[in-house]
Amino acid sequence: MHLYVDHRTEYVFSEQQRRIIQLLRVTPASFDGQQIIHWEINADCDLRLLPGRDGFGNETTMLYCDGPLNRLALTIRGEVLTDNRHGIVHNAPEPMPADVFLQQTALSKATPEIADFARSLAARKSDRIPCLHLLMDELNARIRFDPDESYVQRPAGEAFAEGSGVCQDHAHIFLAAAREIGVPARYVSGHLYRREGANEQPAAHAWAEAWVDGLGWIGFDATNAMCPDDAYIRVAIGLDYHDAAPLSGSRAGGGTESLFVGVTVSQAQTQSQS
Repeated sequence: MHLYVDHRTEYVFSEQQRRIIQLLRVTPASFDGQQIIHWEINADCDLRLLPGRDGFGNETTMLYCDGPLNRLALTIRGEVLTDNRHGIVHNAPEPMPADVFLQQTALSKATPEIADFARSLAARKSDRIPCLHLLMDELNARIRFDPDESYVQRPAGEAFAEGSGVCQDHAHIFLAAAREIGVPARYVSGHLYRREGANEQPAAHAWAEAWVDGLGWIGFDATNAMCPDDAYIRVAIGLDYHDAAPLSGSRAGGGTESLFVGVTVSQAQTQSQS
């Protein structure tokens, strides 16, 4: 699939800022099934951009911007070719061994309720792939997607107890449950082309990947109850949201800030009309 991404982020500050530093994880890598044709980061002020790579293999960009600033608007645009590999990830940057992703974190820790849930699924499906598909499907049925929920840093146990959340919650619960039964699992942030025509989205998407011996990493999107296909653009991975968040950083200046995010994922016109 030939996809275009337009990811817009705007910060508005109640007081002038002297300096802003941001760590961006917004640039995807090319691997089997995902080829980056073009990608760029732009802003509405003078700034310095320093590219790099973190310990998880994610492409990063450090942003430095001097004030005085009352607002900062970032635009990330890209063009990507994707193939449907049924969630299997091959030849992506992999500096970490799979067992690293057995670690619990504050956001992906299994509560007793999640642990019981995970063990009950493992008892029903002893083989790893059927068990992971069952986990994905059960989470989709059990955790209602709530489009009005805006907080993406809830611990997995809170969302599981409430029975509702956003894609980040689905991913964190999947991680907690998979790791509880000994399956390495990691958080993924990226973008999703909505085939039903909802190109405008309020945020980036999130899902999980789990390790399967003999196959490697396989994606599982519990929000949509499917393995990622050619509608998905994979951007960053980590132990949880904190490691793969599109933007994080600090600012020198008082007051409060308001954040506005908009994402458009569209298909090339020549392809969509064929």
